[in-house]
Amino acid sequence: MKRVLLLLLVPVLLLPLAARAQATEARLVPFRQGRHWGYADRRGRLVLPARYDEAGPFADELAWVRIGTLYGYIDGSGSPVTPIQYEQAGNFCDNRATVRLGGETFAINPAGRRLPPDEVPADKEEDPLEQGDVVRGPDGKVGFRFTVGAARVPAIYDEIKDNYNGLLLVRQGPKWGVLDSRGKLVQPVQYDSVRRGGSPLLVAVHQNGRWGYLGPEGHRLIEPRYLRAAPFFGGVARVQTPSGSIGYIDTEGREFWTDEEPTSSK
Repeated sequence: MKRVLLLLLVPVLLLPLAARAQATEARLVPFRQGRHWGYADRRGRLVLPARYDEAGPFADELAWVRIGTLYGYIDGSGSPVTPIQYEQAGNFCDNRATVRLGGETFAINPAGRRLPPDEVPADKEEDPLEQGDVVRGPDGKVGFRFTVGAARVPAIYDEIKDNYNGLLLVRQGPKWGVLDSRGKLVQPVQYDSVRRGGSPLLVAVHQNGRWGYLGPEGHRLIEPRYLRAAPFFGGVARVQTPSGSIGYIDTEGREFWTDEEPTSSK
């Protein structure tokens, strides 16, 4: 179980939030067949055979794969771009990826060459509220005043987060809800937690021990049904079902895995 959790997190931890949010939808999706991984098209048809022990999402036409305990990168045809040699490997974005080799963490370019430290951009500070300003009431509660338009959110919440897409994530006590750009409640205050994750357009929500996702308008895109749910990247997100199965879903909730082993993993 420790390996399952690590693999859910490795590609995400090594990449800044701003970079993850910029990934466009990829042509191929990681597809698990039993214990092995390959890549399928958006219709779920296997394109690259299931020959890896783990596979990550494509970004900039490159993806990380794992064989044994080590990682490397392939292109969209399945051809190797780097040796399988890294202890950790992140997703490519803006022609760079973060890797770990020999206990050292650094960035590489799409050719696999190490980038000098001064070519690796520093993480940018995030503006927590880009759409307006927090308004504080005398009792310590908070509301919101939008910069554009006349909409106001009364100071009845304990916390407010901006989702950078016209939505506000609001907390009352231990529960979270969602407001639109007019201050209208589009998701009741019912979630145990919310997570903006990699894509500012697709919020992950946690309810009754399960994770799901909200769409750009705040509606339920995927009902909370997963034990774990990573941020969307390249139009897909890595999830774990209550039974322990690991795989990827797309923004329509289609699941890209089967528990049947491939006829040949070579």
